[in-house]
Amino acid sequence: MAHSHVPQGPTALPGVANVVAIGSGKGGVGKTTLTANIAVALAQLGFRVGLIDADIYGPNIPLMFGSTQQPKVLPSNQIDPNLAHGVKVISVGLISPGDKPLVMRGPMLHQIIRQFLQQVEWGELDFLLIDLPPGTGDVVISLVQTVPLTGAVVVSTPSDVALQDARKALEMFHQVNVPILGIVENMSHFTCPHCHQEIDIFSKGGAERTAKQFNLPFLGSIELDPEIRNGGDRGLPIALAGKGSPKAAPFYEIARQVAERAQMQSEKQEDVFEIS
Repeated sequence: MAHSHVPQGPTALPGVANVVAIGSGKGGVGKTTLTANIAVALAQLGFRVGLIDADIYGPNIPLMFGSTQQPKVLPSNQIDPNLAHGVKVISVGLISPGDKPLVMRGPMLHQIIRQFLQQVEWGELDFLLIDLPPGTGDVVISLVQTVPLTGAVVVSTPSDVALQDARKALEMFHQVNVPILGIVENMSHFTCPHCHQEIDIFSKGGAERTAKQFNLPFLGSIELDPEIRNGGDRGLPIALAGKGSPKAAPFYEIARQVAERAQMQSEKQEDVFEIS
């Protein structure tokens, strides 16, 4: 006998105003560092922020937030996310800590993403950021099927290879009808600590040109800086230095634009729902 089970469409998370995915076409472009710092910057700007580490195979968010204790399960059977630097955080790395790699197939991935969205006690949030795994795979499809996304941010270095992959990520979001809030250029250039000259390691400006080419907002560039990496390795994202710090300021500028564009997008989506 055939099941009359109809697959459910995406359902909004109660109390969560904006869900923003942060993705990249390829690994190694600093997407998680960027996500961690945007989350901290938004929290410092007074927003209520949650963060899902959806990079199931390489969950680095616990390290970057210096938060490794296992989350508690509440009497309601919901998971209580960890609170670190003012951000509510959940990651596979908190549930299956250590260096054992997770070997999983598609359906299990889907299950985990659903659980992180629906079985975590997020409470009231202005922003729920989702740090996606690199590439254009299953996780994004699971996400889109589970919850309506406000929009996505694509991160790339200015190198041609990374930009080629970033374009694939843009195309993927386009195919699943997720609006692009903008593109960020990471590791844009390196400033020599001795002569203070800018060195274009990956040929600066490539991501900005890509944004122009696709008629998308360019949200800003972050330089390649050992202090940014160091902050992540120590569990203290550089954004904690505050928007007055020259190294943290670009993250605040990007966070402000993400917030602004996400809220505009949410209002647009609400209007569509009212009309239809």
